[in-house]
Amino acid sequence: MTTMTKTVEFLFDFGSPNAYLSHRVVPAIEARTGVRFVYVPVLLGGLFKLTNNQPPAVAFGNIKNKLPYEMLETRRFIARHNLTAFVFNPHFPVNTLQLMRGAAAAVGDGVSSKYVEAIFQCMWERSKKMDDPDVFRAALRESGLDADHLIARAQDQDVKDTLLANTQRAFARGAFGIPTFFVGDEMYFGKDRLRDVEEEIVRR
Repeated sequence: MTTMTKTVEFLFDFGSPNAYLSHRVVPAIEARTGVRFVYVPVLLGGLFKLTNNQPPAVAFGNIKNKLPYEMLETRRFIARHNLTAFVFNPHFPVNTLQLMRGAAAAVGDGVSSKYVEAIFQCMWERSKKMDDPDVFRAALRESGLDADHLIARAQDQDVKDTLLANTQRAFARGAFGIPTFFVGDEMYFGKDRLRDVEEEIVRR
């Protein structure tokens, strides 16, 4: 018997534009289904190392027509969901270690939703260089978050251990990239699987 789903796990890293695009679509799914998405910070670079995976630009760089098609699918997704605020960050790729430790700290401090929204906006709508410590601190302050506290907490060993444990657990469950979603034990990878995620929620 399949149990009723009350939450969906959303494994994310701010360095993934597809995670941002998913983040913008999630509220509509929550509204339609009544199911809450729980955001789980995972370090994409660490997950790549564990799985021997590579970023698309590297993995598909020598495959004729592959990257242009990936970009076409992204444009279709953006148009389908009317995500007009999206801007590809000119500083990409960005080292997200500090950002993701901050995300783990924000979960512990009960400000995860506000933190996630602020960093996604800065990364994929405002084109900020978020691996610059001064830019990061200023972005937190502008968003009404306690920048000094979160930055200090991000250096605490328990926060570092939490992010590492999240990443290791993601790998152990079969994840190899971001965004990844879990509906119960069913795993779905990529923004284009959100339709399947919603179908699985409804089925349960």
